[in-house]
Amino acid sequence: MANATSGMAVHDDCKLKFLELKAKRTYRFIIFKIEEKQKQVVVEKVGDPNESYEDFSASLPVDECRYAVYDFDFVTEENCQKSRIFFIAWSPDTSRVRSKMIYASSKDRFKRELDGIQIELQATDPTEMGLDVIRSRAS
Repeated sequence: MANATSGMAVHDDCKLKFLELKAKRTYRFIIFKIEEKQKQVVVEKVGDPNESYEDFSASLPVDECRYAVYDFDFVTEENCQKSRIFFIAWSPDTSRVRSKMIYASSKDRFKRELDGIQIELQATDPTEMGLDVIRSRAS
């Protein structure tokens, strides 16, 4: 099942937690980490539905790559309650080159495993995925 280009498998828990976020709204966010030794993507952290965007961004490591999914709730100009599921490829400038390459080469396949992602963001520093960026991309 591993991808020929990156060789990363996706742990079943990743898909299960994503389905719970999407269908039941059990989580506000999920942070995924590549375990290089096991050659697979695993769930590193989940955020409760009542956690804020600040809680989410504080959960991303400063100098390591991660994938993350964030369920963003917002109200449209027509006053409709909506939600968008964001996929964020977090690749800070300070992370190791090897790590950036592994995350970059595994991203598309991993994203395909998570059916229901609506918006994708690439971020190398917190300003590229700030709440204002999320808001502008959501509507």
